[in-house]
Amino acid sequence: MGEYMKNSNTDSLDDLFGAIADPTRRAILDRLAQGNARVTEIAADFPISLNSVSKHLRMLERAGLVSRTIKGREHVLALNSDPLDRASEWIDRHRRFWEDSLASLDKFATQKHPPAHKPGAPIKRKPRK
Repeated sequence: MGEYMKNSNTDSLDDLFGAIADPTRRAILDRLAQGNARVTEIAADFPISLNSVSKHLRMLERAGLVSRTIKGREHVLALNSDPLDRASEWIDRHRRFWEDSLASLDKFATQKHPPAHKPGAPIKRKPRK
C-alpha cells in the first residue's frame, strides 16, 4: 500500500480493528460495557496472567477503546465506544458504495442490449499500425 494511503484516520482504524480482532479483547470490552472495573477485576475474569491482561488492555487503550483512571494504587478502566462509532461509519460508507455498485451492475446485466454485431457475421478488426 502506498504512503499516500496512510493518515491518522487509517492508522486509528488499523489500531481499532487490530484491537477487536482478538476474542479476549472483545470479552474485555463486553465486560466494560457493563460498567467500569479495576484491572484486577478484569484479570479475575480470564484464565491468563495479570501481565497478559495488561498487554491486552494496553492495546485497547492505544485504540482509544479503554481509558484508565489511576486512584492511588487502583487503576480503574472505562469503555470508550467512540472509536467503534467511527468504525461503524467507515463500514457503512463502504457497504453503501458496494451495494450501489452491485445494484448498478445488476441493472446493467438484466437490461436487454442489442448485439454488437450480427450473429454469424465476421467481426471486423481494426488494422494494426
